[in-house]
Amino acid sequence: MANRYVVIMAGGRGERFWPQSRLAMPKHLLPIVGEQALLVQTIERVLPMVPAARVLIITNRQQAPAIRALCPALPAENIIAEPVGRDTAAAVGLALVLVRRRDPEATFCMLPADHVIHDAVLFRADLERAFAAAEREPLLVTLGIKPTEPATGFGYIHRGAARAGAESVFNVIRFVEKPTREVAQGYLATREYFWNAGMFFWCVPVVAAAFAQHVPELWADLGRLDAALAAGQPLDAALEAIYPTLKKISVDYALIEKATNVAVLPAHFDWDDVGAWPAVTRHYPADADGNVARGLAVVEQAAGNLVVSTADHLVAVLGVKDLIVVHTPDATLVCPKDKAQEIKALLKRCESAEELKRFL
Repeated sequence: MANRYVVIMAGGRGERFWPQSRLAMPKHLLPIVGEQALLVQTIERVLPMVPAARVLIITNRQQAPAIRALCPALPAENIIAEPVGRDTAAAVGLALVLVRRRDPEATFCMLPADHVIHDAVLFRADLERAFAAAEREPLLVTLGIKPTEPATGFGYIHRGAARAGAESVFNVIRFVEKPTREVAQGYLATREYFWNAGMFFWCVPVVAAAFAQHVPELWADLGRLDAALAAGQPLDAALEAIYPTLKKISVDYALIEKATNVAVLPAHFDWDDVGAWPAVTRHYPADADGNVARGLAVVEQAAGNLVVSTADHLVAVLGVKDLIVVHTPDATLVCPKDKAQEIKALLKRCESAEELKRFL
């Protein structure tokens, strides 16, 4: 069996979880759900099946020090800092270069750092099936999440026929970007669509061939990076020189939506991408009026609120409904739940004011 690697993408900003999530300490480095940082939870889910020496993290320079402190079990060289963000195709290409230098026949998966999954046993069972499918045939394999509602914030995967001789492995007809609610309701009715959770599995030669075929200019630049490393240039120096020139495109647009050898496996584990503050309430008990409180918080004559205090500071709410209240040592957020997706707009206001930039 080929060596298996897990590559975790951990470079996001988690802006919708401001003010707790910041550029240098974003969502995946925080215990948004649970007692440990989401990244630590992700690593712990995979370590029983892949050793720490074969777990890599692609992050950025602002977050790398915090990640090294959070993940002492990983070799320092396995935490790779992009000098600039160039979207997910570049991150996958960087992972491909690094994994191939260790084992040109390896299989590796790309996982997000910040998803909430409670059933680690089922998760590992699905990872085993996906790895095996990628090793059995020259496929680009993804896991599909069975939709529970007509969500408009996710991409969808339209599954086709089952592949011969492969249990619960389906061809992919197409990928669909975030649909309208009406369209999403139609998808659910067919039972032929999955949510795209951004989890991918492939053998090194197969994904290398996909890069060469579908994004040859990006593949050529990745070849320059590989040649620099082969010549003995330190990784940080090679990335500084070459990485900012890489084509900026998502892996979905670059490879997944173009390739004809994509397969999907239905996932069996629970899953939540926890995309904004209201999602947190799905993972904690509420009081009789639907309020969820974390930290030093008191709620009275109120309903449907999420109240979070991350400091030694009491937050009290009285007579309000459907609010998000988040207090940190240096900033406090108060907004209606139905405005949670607009926190990014609030941060743009902070970016435009010099005296507020330190709160980002």
